[in-house]
Amino acid sequence: MKFFISSCLALFFAFLHPANAEAFDPEKFANAYFDAWAATQSPTATPEDIEAYLSLLADDVGHQHLPYDTDDSRGPEGKNSMREGMNHYLGAHTEYTGELISYMPGYDVLVVEYDTSIKATHPQTKEVITDSYRTLEVLEIENGKVSVIRKYSE
Repeated sequence: MKFFISSCLALFFAFLHPANAEAFDPEKFANAYFDAWAATQSPTATPEDIEAYLSLLADDVGHQHLPYDTDDSRGPEGKNSMREGMNHYLGAHTEYTGELISYMPGYDVLVVEYDTSIKATHPQTKEVITDSYRTLEVLEIENGKVSVIRKYSE
């Protein structure tokens, strides 16, 4: 009888957490996220780089980057809106360097901090911009994808 109960319990717990279920690895995700983001900022960035970054995001992702994006609401067009904005600025950078400084996991959240240096030509005004800054991104994670991005820069 003990064997039967033990077997039933083992089977029950196996269904709760299948052996092939991959546990969320915050270090691996932080590095993959930053590398994908950095690729979109490169002077040689392509639409495929943007799609690789977007593959890490939920379809209804919310995005806030003050003062530019003030609303972090999630909606069905979240990823498409980001794609449109990122494609608008694609190739604007003539120089880009970025370095992941740190990451900190929490319950369904990952905070990444990185440094950025850019030289760019604004696509509308044609103004040349040179800047260096630190960014802190608070990423809410849902089902292994980023569901909300809150971006804070110096």
